[in-house]
Amino acid sequence: MTPFPRQDVRTLADDGDEYRFCSTCAFSQACLDEGMDKSGLRDLHMLVEHTGPLHAGDHIFREGDPFEAIAAVRAGTVKTYMIDRDGREHVLGFFLPGEVIGLDGIDGDRYPVNAVALDTVMLCRFSFPKISVLATQLPGLQRHLFRLLSRDIGRAALLAGDWTADQRMAAFLVGLSRRLAARGFSPNRFQLTMPRTDIANYLRLAPETVSRVLKRFQRDGLVQVDRRDLELADRDRLEELAGPVLRS
Repeated sequence: MTPFPRQDVRTLADDGDEYRFCSTCAFSQACLDEGMDKSGLRDLHMLVEHTGPLHAGDHIFREGDPFEAIAAVRAGTVKTYMIDRDGREHVLGFFLPGEVIGLDGIDGDRYPVNAVALDTVMLCRFSFPKISVLATQLPGLQRHLFRLLSRDIGRAALLAGDWTADQRMAAFLVGLSRRLAARGFSPNRFQLTMPRTDIANYLRLAPETVSRVLKRFQRDGLVQVDRRDLELADRDRLEELAGPVLRS
């Protein structure tokens, strides 16, 4: 399996074909469950705007921008964050290929957070009014949107408990692994495409704690780390550590 985030021409420009969705389509399974192929969606005038490439530091939207669309990540990694009244940044999440950003803008007419590319990012942008109309015709798509919303809420809640630094880091790595595996990437070898400072911010840990935990994991044979390249060397032990956080 390909280690994430290896990007080539196929990854960045895979549109599928007349009947086949691209490999990272966030909505393909919901549509296929309804018996809809790509040509059927075209018949329903479902407009998808391909956006990108965006480069590291490029904003997709900023807090307060008018909410008009949601976007599915086709390639790369997107970070969402907010700035508090004291000017401090709070990392809210990382979005990988096949995942959707902007859902938290549905309840209101403006995006409540910022979204920024962490590397080379390609997006599929969906007009929300149009996808809302489509969802009324495809109950499976509507259910899928609800699942995406509940998944975002669930991820935010996972790290709110009184977990140790080791449990938080293990849950983060196992969670990344599962999400990448669901899109056909290697579950055990991938890059940490986000800076350690962002990981620490997201896990509500100090940056030095993140570095210390990763070094200890490597010393104990749980992972192998080479700069941003990471391999899960003892998945069973990591799963055991992460279990209370991920509830599985």
